[in-house]
Amino acid sequence: MKRLLLTAVLAVLMIAEVHAESFTISDIRVNGLQRVSAGSVFGALPLNVGEQADDARLVDATRALFKTGFFQDIQLGRDGNVLVITVVERPSVASIEIEGNKAITTEDLMKGLKQSGLAEGEIFQRATLEGVRNELQRQYVAQGRYSAEVATEVVPQPRNRVGLKININEGAVAAIQHINVVGNSVFKEEDLTDLFELKTTNWLSFFKNDDKYAREKLSGDLERLRSYYLDRGYINMDIASTQVSITPDKKSVYITVNIHEGEKYSVKSVKLSGDLKVPEDQVKSLLLVKPGQVFSRKVMTTTSELITRRLGNEGYTFANVNGVPTPNDADHTVDILFAVDPGKRAYVNRINFRGNTKTADEVLRREMRQMEGGWASTYLIDQSKTRLDRLGFFKEVNVETPAVPGTDDQVDVNYAVEEQASGSITASVGFAQSAGLILGGSISQNNFLGTGNKVSIGLTKSEYQTRYNFSYVDPYFTPDGVSLGYSAFYRKTNYDDLNVDVASYSVDSLGAGINMGYPISETSRLNFGLSVQKDEINTGTYTVDEIFDFLEKEGDNFTNFKASVGWSESTLNKGTLPTRGHSQSLTLETTIPGSDLSFYKLDYRGQLFHPITTNTTLRLHSELGYGDGYGSTSGLPFYENYYAGGFNSVRGFKDSTLGPRSTPSKNDTIKGTVQDPDQDPLPFGGNVLITGGAEILFPLPFIKDQRSIRTSLFWDVGNVFDTNCGSTKTTVNGEKVECNGPDLSGLASSVGVGVTWVTALGPLSFALAMPVKKPDNNTETQVFQFSLGQTF
Repeated sequence: MKRLLLTAVLAVLMIAEVHAESFTISDIRVNGLQRVSAGSVFGALPLNVGEQADDARLVDATRALFKTGFFQDIQLGRDGNVLVITVVERPSVASIEIEGNKAITTEDLMKGLKQSGLAEGEIFQRATLEGVRNELQRQYVAQGRYSAEVATEVVPQPRNRVGLKININEGAVAAIQHINVVGNSVFKEEDLTDLFELKTTNWLSFFKNDDKYAREKLSGDLERLRSYYLDRGYINMDIASTQVSITPDKKSVYITVNIHEGEKYSVKSVKLSGDLKVPEDQVKSLLLVKPGQVFSRKVMTTTSELITRRLGNEGYTFANVNGVPTPNDADHTVDILFAVDPGKRAYVNRINFRGNTKTADEVLRREMRQMEGGWASTYLIDQSKTRLDRLGFFKEVNVETPAVPGTDDQVDVNYAVEEQASGSITASVGFAQSAGLILGGSISQNNFLGTGNKVSIGLTKSEYQTRYNFSYVDPYFTPDGVSLGYSAFYRKTNYDDLNVDVASYSVDSLGAGINMGYPISETSRLNFGLSVQKDEINTGTYTVDEIFDFLEKEGDNFTNFKASVGWSESTLNKGTLPTRGHSQSLTLETTIPGSDLSFYKLDYRGQLFHPITTNTTLRLHSELGYGDGYGSTSGLPFYENYYAGGFNSVRGFKDSTLGPRSTPSKNDTIKGTVQDPDQDPLPFGGNVLITGGAEILFPLPFIKDQRSIRTSLFWDVGNVFDTNCGSTKTTVNGEKVECNGPDLSGLASSVGVGVTWVTALGPLSFALAMPVKKPDNNTETQVFQFSLGQTF
């Protein structure tokens, strides 16, 4: 109002020389323009050539030109019948410099200035700059930086331009020294203040910054306090006032919350009203609120959500269910009425995908359980989202169901995905004195070329060993989810090219197989496989008695045909780095008639993820295995033994070093064997595997995006045992060597911290572990371990 009055006064003064008498405008001349075009002036001027000019119209003209914001001075004059307008333009902003800011980034500050009209090339207005300065001051106060200072400087520059300098002294965030709740008698003050996200200064504040006052955090804490009472029957609880006091040095904050608790209320009756659309008994089964219970707003809200979802499963996507409590102050009870408004049944118009730049639409669409044209089921839409998450191709999957414009019974289902690396690539070049040049590489891709198919190719080549492997799996060989996979491998070792002693045996193998998977439910499937494998045993410089006994009885060349049958189940919420659900599998593999050897192996794997808090999860995992021979084969062949130690087993111990061990044989009937009295017992494996453990998964501090990284504190246990120790596992002296039957007291254990990061080259895992229990003195430990291409 004051600004308009001042403008009017100025306008009157500026036209003093032309107000004596009105005149007809024959022409209009504008002087003083530099950047502003004459068209902008004439467009804003409410006077035109040929019109009559009087005092009132000249005042209106001056006011209109001031409103453009282009000018800081305007004078109107008259030259005969020519109206002369002389203007002084406001300066333009040539540059903006910001110094001293850390809590608010320069980029964000520049965006805010631009939205307020301050940017390079814009017209400068001091009032706008002052408004921005005050707003910045308020922003810092909201962050608890009460000592922050914002100073502005306008530096004149040539050609009617100015440079703006904004100097910021952010100061320190005021620390909370005390939080006091007044008026409570039912609950202890410590229990109430524990609800607050804001805390007084403690030894964790350096990392968590929870002792820094912020207005938004306090608002959230007050709402949590209110909810705490409402969920325990105190429906009349009221926060009377909140005081935030600041010490004179502006470094400390004292918070006082005054509350009125009121009386505790219980539920008197629960009723339903409206058009339920589903059988009433089904809706009543969802009522978590029961007469006689202490009233809880959370339970009432959860009941409303359950009924809403139940209606949503039947296509009533726009259903509205409100729990309405009616308090009875006389007896401190509450009558609850759930008002159900189902709305119209909604149908799916289109299902759209966004963000899948690598993965084909078909791969996502075949995971859909909600179909286009069918009614929009909340359960099927969420189930489809879960199936996309379980693929392991995406960091994040979000779904929206916007209404179709112009209709009241149709929705589109839009899935937005963010892709992530779904495979691993490794390459290695090395040199060893015994093996010479070593070249190796592998590619494993769970989403090959965006088709959803799994492909793995590997190659390792050195002077003494050659390895090739290939596998391919099509998870949708048939449209209904029957999978088909192929695999082949070749491995050959030549000990003649080695110059030093090596392990006690190696196996040259050639094999191929085929497997199929058949879904039996949404979360489980049966798996069947057939394979053929040809093995040739090569003895090394040191050959243990167990190998000698086996080769003497069975020979050293075998062709075995194997059949497998298995069952697997997964309710994990994600295919990579899950945080909820469980998975387990049970597989039986056995040789079939026509094989040179007769044996079988039974394996079980399982893991459970249970959220503890919003950011932490408990993971329990286990792997069990048992193998044995049958028919003419006594015991499990030694080269099929289980091993333990290392990643995906017991971290803190070297790969495959746990379990039974044997010493080199003194039997010299095998070509090339020698005796070394100083040779340590060698890991030999066993036919029983027991491993497991527990982990606490938690977010890594200072990392904003936690979707591709996982940190854990773990406890691993496990070992390998042999049920045939008593009969075959002896040295030539007849003494048992480092071999035990299944015994839980013989389990190794370790504790440590692990990190897994999903990179473009595959999951990269690190573990720092400390062995807690060693089964024997020969067990080899390894404090630091890492792996590329697998998760834990």
